[in-house]
Amino acid sequence: MNRCQHWSAPVRRLLSRCPDAACRTQSYRSASVAADRLFAVIVGVYVDGFNLYYGGVALAGGHGVPGWRWLDLRQLSANLLAQHSAWPGATVGRVLYCTARIKGGHATAHKQQQRDQDTYLRALTAAGAVDHIEYGHYVSRVATAPLATRDAHHRPVLVEASWPLMVRDGTEQDVAGATFMVSVARREEKGTDVNVATHLIVDALRGAVEAALVISNDSDLALPVAKARDIIPVGVINPTTGQTAGALKLAPGKPIGLHWGRRLTLKDLTAAQLPDRIGKLSKPAGW
Repeated sequence: MNRCQHWSAPVRRLLSRCPDAACRTQSYRSASVAADRLFAVIVGVYVDGFNLYYGGVALAGGHGVPGWRWLDLRQLSANLLAQHSAWPGATVGRVLYCTARIKGGHATAHKQQQRDQDTYLRALTAAGAVDHIEYGHYVSRVATAPLATRDAHHRPVLVEASWPLMVRDGTEQDVAGATFMVSVARREEKGTDVNVATHLIVDALRGAVEAALVISNDSDLALPVAKARDIIPVGVINPTTGQTAGALKLAPGKPIGLHWGRRLTLKDLTAAQLPDRIGKLSKPAGW
């Protein structure tokens, strides 16, 4: 049996477009040799909005830096495919944006964030920059944990009692290595990773796309991305300043074939901005 018969139908369709018959009988690892001969590939794009936003903040150097938030997701995807993908001639098909609406809080700044986000979501739809927005939700709670700082690798380092702030026991003796417990208000986004995973797998199984571009560095997507790679070629874009999550990398020894990945840059973001005005909608100040 020809090895290519073990591949998914979308992958076999991709390689069947190669004019060189020999390339269609290569192993999946060797399929990359044929990639530059492929014609247009329809790519589904799956965006983890939470991961992309905070990655963008870090890439820009802080929350107050303008020039990147008014992001055209379709243009960003097209640029990434044209400049960096292993799929020459690929075209953006469906763009799915997974996010959650900001809710809660009464501060003026918080209400402005809600208005700005609403404007952006409406602009994405009006400009045709997305085909569908899937919403998760935020959960507010109080968390209790040891007081800590972070080291150079962003790992937690517990704060221990030291002069002039000491901890003593009932006998007035200093407690060596004492730590401090603190309660903090936390607002956590829920559902985005599940929504990305669901749409990715459903589209791959239905044959709705011939390849997928996943914009996220969430290690919780490791299994759905791995399963999708068994069906269609997948590109993974890390939108953060950190290393790509190990779980999202191809396992050692696994064929690379038409799979690929890279890290996002600030230049990628600033080069894919929506027009300042879209109908009655205007880019928020500071964006």
